[in-house]
Amino acid sequence: MSLPLNCDFDIDCAILQSSMPLFSIIIAVYNDWTALEACLHSLTQQTEEPDFEVIVVDDGSNEAAPEAIRQWVRCLPLAIVRQSHAGISAARNHGIRLSKGPILLFVDADCRLQTNCLAALASTIAASPPNNYFQLRLIGDCSRFIGKTEHLRLTTLQNQTLRPSGCMQYLNTAGFAIRRCAVPIGRGLFDSVALRGEDTLLLADLIQRGDLPFFVADAVVQHEVPPSVLGCFRKDIRSAFLEGGTYALIASRGIRIRMGHRDRWNMLWSMWRISRLPSIGMCACFVLVVRQSLSRITSVVYRLLHSRSGSQKTNPTSLNGNL
Repeated sequence: MSLPLNCDFDIDCAILQSSMPLFSIIIAVYNDWTALEACLHSLTQQTEEPDFEVIVVDDGSNEAAPEAIRQWVRCLPLAIVRQSHAGISAARNHGIRLSKGPILLFVDADCRLQTNCLAALASTIAASPPNNYFQLRLIGDCSRFIGKTEHLRLTTLQNQTLRPSGCMQYLNTAGFAIRRCAVPIGRGLFDSVALRGEDTLLLADLIQRGDLPFFVADAVVQHEVPPSVLGCFRKDIRSAFLEGGTYALIASRGIRIRMGHRDRWNMLWSMWRISRLPSIGMCACFVLVVRQSLSRITSVVYRLLHSRSGSQKTNPTSLNGNL
């Protein structure tokens, strides 16, 4: 995917002088209505927020948006659109085509923006005209045990991938922003071939171009995970299998994106140090190691199944009903 070069911030400012919002917040949803309500509530709590619009793309959920979600149009500039089930990449691309703001912000339905998130993001973007891509800081909910494991995972990843330049070799659409002028609107930003891991595929394209996301540490998004340990394990296994095809595609392009053994040891050591904080705890580190091990084993299983199938591609969606 060939993406445009860095944009002119003066053009963005000229757009803002019209009636357009600064941010178009795009949320792809598939049967995530309960989680989405908390996400929308967090948007109403923003302080000193710039103008924004919210576009919720329903990717063919079993039921249309319930009244509990539709009622948010009373206090948010919210549009809810529905499409046939085509995957998260297609849903996000649909949202892009409907958006109006010069800055596109992608968040997941199970995320909550902290109160100053949009203001901090707007400030950083205004001060960073050379950058087109922005990774928001992701955290977990440390009030719950399983949330502590997610916080430890996200914090370790972000610390390990951050470069001295302020950019990072990490991209997670649970909190990711991009200038509109850097988006190939016609064909879409996300490759619809990716069932999961579409953000990792986009990161691979950026790595090829040497144009990594800039880390916005003050714009914080809390990522929720299933409340039980077993539920979290189940989600990790399912995600790792569905992402297998994406990693295979990246490898076929000759792009190195997976960590080497040395990097993994550094990650473990970093996890161990962070888990010694009273707010995290060693038990969270142990559970996270199990989570990461399950994901790694699932990736190996995917590659084995894929290699045995020969020219016939393994279809990860066949496991959707079993995981």
